[in-house]
Amino acid sequence: MMIQLKLSLSRLATRLSTNIRWQCRIPVRLCNLLACSRKDNPHWQNSVAGGNHQSPINITIRDSVYDPHLKPIKFSYDPNTCLHIWNNGYSFQVEFDDTTDRSVISGGPLANSYRLKQFHFHWGAKNDWGSEHAIENHLYPAELHLVHWNTVKCHSFMDAVMEENGLAVVGVFLKLGKTLEGLQQMVDALPAVKHKDSVVEFNKFDPSCMLPSCPDYWTYPGSLTTPPLTESVTWIIYKKPTEISKSQLNAFRSLLFTPPGQEEKKMVDNFRPLQPLMNRKVRSSFQVLQDLLYLEGGSKKPANVPLFRS
Repeated sequence: MMIQLKLSLSRLATRLSTNIRWQCRIPVRLCNLLACSRKDNPHWQNSVAGGNHQSPINITIRDSVYDPHLKPIKFSYDPNTCLHIWNNGYSFQVEFDDTTDRSVISGGPLANSYRLKQFHFHWGAKNDWGSEHAIENHLYPAELHLVHWNTVKCHSFMDAVMEENGLAVVGVFLKLGKTLEGLQQMVDALPAVKHKDSVVEFNKFDPSCMLPSCPDYWTYPGSLTTPPLTESVTWIIYKKPTEISKSQLNAFRSLLFTPPGQEEKKMVDNFRPLQPLMNRKVRSSFQVLQDLLYLEGGSKKPANVPLFRS
């Protein structure tokens, strides 16, 4: 019994030592509560904030359910509501005037319109990862988040952060390909916000240029991905990615976590680890082909069978 106890204590000490060494690798950065982003890198520890509706998640075909009542999302963005770009120390976000209903979304799983507050991105140091969400364990190099709030239910954006169904976040995967011409205006402005806390005026930008042409999406109830990690988000994740060029993505990676005068730390891997689905239902606005059964049991899907019905 004593020998077993000593062995158990020895193993525990080893684990604690390993955990301490691992935690020492984690850089400390302040979180902004007003954005759905994170401060982790792809190898950081995965911690759940005590809730059952945490984000991001790995979306699997088996766990998604087709809902014929989910109609396409309606976007109505006024480019004149775009205000500025801000490097907040873990991402850069483009902020909008949300005092009126000039830039809103509606439809799909939303009971009413939601106003656009800001959008931001998550990306990796390498092209093998970067997105917050995953599809069948597949990660994209980057992910766009368009953050909206429920003005019918809430008096302010801060109220919406704390309320169930207070926020609606549209997620768009980004993959490498051709240059996204509509995005270049923003990319050209990024050198002005290279350092943490830098802000530059940015006007007349229409975020709808970054949306995929395919209207298909998944939706599920989730959370912010930084503290307070409130479970106030209706997530809308588009099935098809949007292409951006390597040079455009590298412009993201040229930004810094640090302010002027400090040791430079490249702004990369600014995403949260995947969280468990728990008992949630992921709904899809599209039907999945029965041929996806080829994916089960290690069977190989024929090359001429598309993964989704477009």
